[in-house]
Amino acid sequence: MDVVHPHAHSTWPGAAQALLTTVIIAIFVVTFVVQAFQIPSPSMENTLLVGDYLLVDKLRYGGGFFDEIMPYHKVQRGDIVVFHYPIDPTQHFVKRVIGVPGDRLRLINRTVYVNGAALDEPYVHYISSQRDAFRDNFPQTNLPVPGLEGRWWLQMRKLVEDGQLIVPEGYYFVMGDNRDDSQDSRYWGFVPRENIVGRPLLIYWSVKSNNDDMTSTPTPGDRLLHLAYAVTHVVQVTRWNRTLRLVY
Repeated sequence: MDVVHPHAHSTWPGAAQALLTTVIIAIFVVTFVVQAFQIPSPSMENTLLVGDYLLVDKLRYGGGFFDEIMPYHKVQRGDIVVFHYPIDPTQHFVKRVIGVPGDRLRLINRTVYVNGAALDEPYVHYISSQRDAFRDNFPQTNLPVPGLEGRWWLQMRKLVEDGQLIVPEGYYFVMGDNRDDSQDSRYWGFVPRENIVGRPLLIYWSVKSNNDDMTSTPTPGDRLLHLAYAVTHVVQVTRWNRTLRLVY
């Protein structure tokens, strides 16, 4: 019986083809299916923490040619979404949708009212006992405050009727679950539908952040050192109770 042994030089085209296929699949998945993000700020505590690493479902709300070949979900009130920050689209933000097109919104003493009814928000987190006239009673059209984007303040004044902000068609009003420490739609305005990337699906890894042990804001150098430490001390820094947790 004759046995044919492949020559060494004949194996590399197959290996190259397999590698190329893997790269193409990976690019397709990252472009159209899921994308990894890291939570850099405490604005969504305690739902999402600094140091959570997310896989974001980019098919949830459709977009591109997928609109023609598969069904997708509408963005709904209560959804957590990742989106391009309207003021600087190069940045990605994650917030919770509070108002959808046509909704009439207002906050009274921290309670959100949508179309006249108080919104049930068991996910909301507060870090301060101090009340703020603008942050906790919204909209306030006569109170320009630090951090309030000027163009949004002018636009907001035109969209308020009977003390309620009307969400226009094609736009969404979003807020962080950590209501006392969230730069959100209250300060810079609506999120256009086309800016929404998807929704967080899974916390695939969660690592203790600098904020777990530090009270000051870390510098870029601090963050780099922290990442290097995390990679070399995975067992010690991993929040095991949050790793592989679905996001709701």
